[in-house]
Amino acid sequence: MEQFVSLRQKHISARSGGRAASAAFLLSSGARVILGEQMQPKGVVGAVVPSRETLFGPRGAAVTADGALWVCDTGHHRLLGWNACPKVDGQGADHIIGHADFSSEGRNGHSDVGVTTLNVPTGIVGIGQGLAVADAWNHRVLIWREAPRRTQQPADLVLGQADFSGSEINRGNNHPSANTLFWPYGVHWDGERLYVADTGNRRVLWWDGLPVRNGQAADGVLGQRDFVCRDENAGGAPSAMSMRWPHAVTRLGSYLAVADAGDNRVLIWSHLPATNGQSADFVLGQRDATADAHNQGEYYPTASSFNMPYGISAFADLLVVADTANSRLLGWRVDEIAEGAPASVLAAQPDFGSKGDNRWGTPQRDSLCWPYGIQAAGSTLIVADSGNNRVLLWDRLA
Repeated sequence: MEQFVSLRQKHISARSGGRAASAAFLLSSGARVILGEQMQPKGVVGAVVPSRETLFGPRGAAVTADGALWVCDTGHHRLLGWNACPKVDGQGADHIIGHADFSSEGRNGHSDVGVTTLNVPTGIVGIGQGLAVADAWNHRVLIWREAPRRTQQPADLVLGQADFSGSEINRGNNHPSANTLFWPYGVHWDGERLYVADTGNRRVLWWDGLPVRNGQAADGVLGQRDFVCRDENAGGAPSAMSMRWPHAVTRLGSYLAVADAGDNRVLIWSHLPATNGQSADFVLGQRDATADAHNQGEYYPTASSFNMPYGISAFADLLVVADTANSRLLGWRVDEIAEGAPASVLAAQPDFGSKGDNRWGTPQRDSLCWPYGIQAAGSTLIVADSGNNRVLLWDRLA
């Protein structure tokens, strides 16, 4: 019996990346506020009918400079806005963009593409006093110079298309260019540059400063050597310069990080890239830049592996990654970032060797099911818990 216990402990330790337990960074009581689907007796889930209170597969959320919360209610093809961060579970939204009322749904409001329509909105971020949204299946990014304050407030600017009526992949061309997009899923503003994860073109674009005109061309590209290639991993094997499915971008101090979900890794530049196709300096989630397997080829994860990381955010001194298919959040402190380095903190799973939607159970205040988007807002991490049809406002440990 003693020998069996010893072997089991070794197995747990190996699964956990050398740790049988992990350091927490979010409150163990779970989310302070839950928006969207609420926990039901015995895990029963109700129909996701559009309303002020419901969400369907939300993939992004952000707080703007005026303190408002905006959520990409992706499955309902709309944005929901709260004038201030909600303080109670299930609080209904104050505003909507994408539909004329809270009971409607459907891509582009079942009408022509326009200045207030949406088709799979995913990434969202506050930009100065405004807001940017990755309107993924319209192959564009919408920008409000000032954060919306009313229902159906039209966007001021569009990227990826020549005007607000366009919606074709790469503007209908066979190849991308510096001013086109194909399934842009992520958007990030670091105060100096606007970044867009142009996922279908297997690249990340950046604009120096905020764009000022519709269809403005990007100033730089990562993941490809130029603006006209869109091949997976730049047409070769995975490398430190290539990408397969870039989905989110963030900046932590001098570091720039890209969640490359398709290669099951995060690419990190120690300083802001200055040239097109510049190679990353570090890779997290794989042993090196040439590997791409889920959980590094194993069934169970470790502190050093990912399974389709879709979300990423700087959270004070932490780089936090939404390890989506493992239904967990992993974190690295700045001084821990190195090639293949293990995470030091964890949320939503009991240890680094565990996975499973809601820990293979029903939703809890501290569990996740396919978290797609994460965004820091002061001491709160906003988590788009897509598989549970909800958004969590989850506070950090003091």
